[in-house]
Amino acid sequence: MKMFPCLLPAIMLISCQSAGQNEAKRQTSPEGYRLEQYERFRVRESLQEISGLVFHRDEAHFIANNDEQGKLFQVNLRATAPYPSWKFGKGGDYEETVFTGKDWFVLKSNGSMYRVDGMFTDTVSSTMAHFPHNWKREFEAAYYDIQSNRIVAICKSCEVDKGQKQTSVYAFSPDSLTWNPEPVWRFSNDSLPGLKEGPSKHFRPSGAAVHPIENRVYIVASVNELLVITDLQGKVQETHRLPRKHFSQPEGITFAPNGDMYISNEGDEDHTADILKFKYTPRN
Repeated sequence: MKMFPCLLPAIMLISCQSAGQNEAKRQTSPEGYRLEQYERFRVRESLQEISGLVFHRDEAHFIANNDEQGKLFQVNLRATAPYPSWKFGKGGDYEETVFTGKDWFVLKSNGSMYRVDGMFTDTVSSTMAHFPHNWKREFEAAYYDIQSNRIVAICKSCEVDKGQKQTSVYAFSPDSLTWNPEPVWRFSNDSLPGLKEGPSKHFRPSGAAVHPIENRVYIVASVNELLVITDLQGKVQETHRLPRKHFSQPEGITFAPNGDMYISNEGDEDHTADILKFKYTPRN
């Protein structure tokens, strides 16, 4: 009995080491990235509710929106001055920003799509296209597919998926400003490894972007604490955990032309909004 106090620290040390090793083993990353290694940039108060994020030109010219004001902001990762901004619409729940290479679009949570007209000028306005259905819906994630020239939007919570164990995906034409009324595909819950182990059993994407080198779609799902990677036809290829200790509330994702990945986290009472940079180092 006298030996037990001596053994207790050793047992605790072994247990802590084992837990740490198990945690490290569970953390996986896409090839070319280390999700546990990043550079963090805090964003200014005006973007504490940062949602959509687009890499535009360089690290001094990200375009982002918050989800309340109907404004687009130009973010310099290292700037201390206020961000330039352009107001395109009334206040509302705006969730994603998409650049087609020609036009800027902002997706509202109800599926309304706004083309921002006169971006970077003093006379910014917008043209809005309604979602074609009246059932309850919520969108946060969308991306531009240059091959098909369409914006692809993924339901976060749509009434049409209720009880179906699936997530519907819709396409929008930036040329005609019209939605395809039928889903272009659906994600089955069973096709998403790691979904059942997360906080929600339903796939709830919060941001998406196409990788410029891999030509694959990277989707962040804040509620699910997941990074999901698919091909351009919606076939799931990989899933990786996004633990809260690194990703407080991932709402946006974008890429530099060289593959460097940036993920934005919305702020709350306990966390300051930030943008995390992940260097891309693919194998030769």
